[in-house]
Amino acid sequence: MKIRQRGIFAVGALLAAGSLVLSACGGAQPGQSGEATGSNGNGEASAWALTGGTHEIIWRDSFDKWNTENSDQSINVDWFANDAYKEKIRTAIGSDNAPTLVFGWGGATLRDYVEAGKVVDITDNVKDSVDKLIPSIADGGIVDGKYYALPNVGTQPVHMYYNKQLFEEQGLEIPQTWDDLLNCVEKFKEAGIIPISLAGASKWTSMMWLEYLFDRIGGSEVFDRIANGEKDAWSDPAAIEALGKAQELVKAGAFGDAYGSVVADANADVALVHTGKAAMMLHGSWAYGTFMTDAPDFVKEGNLAFGAFPSIEGGKGDPSAVAGNQSNFWSVSAASSEQAQTAAKGYLNNLFDDEYVKAMVDGGDIPPTVGAEKFIKGSEQEDYLTFGYDIVLNSSNFQLSWDQELPSDTSQTLLDNIQLLFDLSITPEQFADAMNATIK
Repeated sequence: MKIRQRGIFAVGALLAAGSLVLSACGGAQPGQSGEATGSNGNGEASAWALTGGTHEIIWRDSFDKWNTENSDQSINVDWFANDAYKEKIRTAIGSDNAPTLVFGWGGATLRDYVEAGKVVDITDNVKDSVDKLIPSIADGGIVDGKYYALPNVGTQPVHMYYNKQLFEEQGLEIPQTWDDLLNCVEKFKEAGIIPISLAGASKWTSMMWLEYLFDRIGGSEVFDRIANGEKDAWSDPAAIEALGKAQELVKAGAFGDAYGSVVADANADVALVHTGKAAMMLHGSWAYGTFMTDAPDFVKEGNLAFGAFPSIEGGKGDPSAVAGNQSNFWSVSAASSEQAQTAAKGYLNNLFDDEYVKAMVDGGDIPPTVGAEKFIKGSEQEDYLTFGYDIVLNSSNFQLSWDQELPSDTSQTLLDNIQLLFDLSITPEQFADAMNATIK
C-alpha cells in the first residue's frame, strides 16, 4: 500500500485553512464519476471522496453497502483527486453548495466551518460510532464540546523508524532517551552514515521534530497556549529550549549535509533508510506503507524497526504523548436538506462495523476504534499495527499536526520559519519573535 497521507489525506493548511472565501478558480475536475453534485433540491444525500490507494477501496465498499441496505437513504458519491478536491470544496463551502458529507482534516478548518455555520452538530446522531472510537481520535471531531466531524480512516501517529541492520552493525541499541539519540548520532556520523534522514526541503517534516521536542520538554500545555492565542506563547522557556535542541541536532550533523534538498513527496527520505544510507527517521504512519511498497524485502527480512519518540531527562511532558493526525473526517453540511442530513447521519452512526475495521487493517491502517486487537492479530502487518495501535491507544495526549491546528496564514509563516531555524539562519529567540507576531 503506497498512501502518503500527508500528501493525499492530510496536507497542512489544506483548504486554505478554512478561509471560507469563494475561490475564483475553475477547472477543478472531479475524479471518476462525472460532474460533482453538492447540495441540491431533490433531498438526495451526496458525498465527495478522494481517489487513491486502499482508502478509496474502503470508502467505495462502504458507500455501496450503505446504498444497498438503505435504498431510501442512498448517498450519491463523486470522486476527486486530492488537489482538485481542495479547490472544489473551498468554492462549494463558500457558496452553500457543498456535498452533504464534507471530507476534511479537522483542526482550524473544522473550527472555521463550525463558526461560519457551514456544518451541523452531530453529537446526538453518532453516539453508536463514537462509543467505538478511541477517545483521543474521536476528539479530533469536537469543537466547543460538540461533535461536528467523525473519523473515516485509520489514525496517523508520528514516530521513529530505524534501520535495524545498521544498528546491529554498529553495536547500538534503539535509543530510548535523548542522550541515547545523541550518542547514536555521533556513532553513525563517525561511521560515515547519515544518522537521521530528513526531507528538509518539505518543511513540515522538520516540524515533526519540534512537535515532539515541545511536548517532551514542556508538556502539551506549551502548544495549547500557542493554539489558544496567548500573548508571547512561543517564547515559553520550554519552547526556546526545544528550538535550541533542534538546532543542536543540526549542528551535530544529525541530518547530514544535504537534508535541505531532500523532498518528502519523492519518498527520498524513506529511501535513505531502506538503502542503508541513513539509520533513523521521524515520520508518520503513512511512511510504513511506503516502505512496504518501495522496499518490501527490507521489511519482510526484519530490517525495519520502529519506536516512540525518545524521552528527555528533566522534561515535563508525558512520554506516552503522540503527535500526528488523529484521522481524516466526515462532517455534515448545514446547506443540505433535512432528508439528506438524516441519511448522512445514519451512515456515520453505522460506519465502524467489523467489516469496515477489518478493511482498514487489511490495508495497513491503524484502526481508530477500541477493541481492534482481534483484527490486527494474525494480519500481514501485525507487528507494525500492534505498535502503532498501542501507542495511540495508550497516549496521554494526541497533538494534531501544528500546520493543521493553526490557521493557514499562521501555518505558512510557521513552515517558513522552521526552514530558517533548521538552516541555522535564525536563532530560537528570533523564531519565537516571528511566531509571536502571528498571534492575534
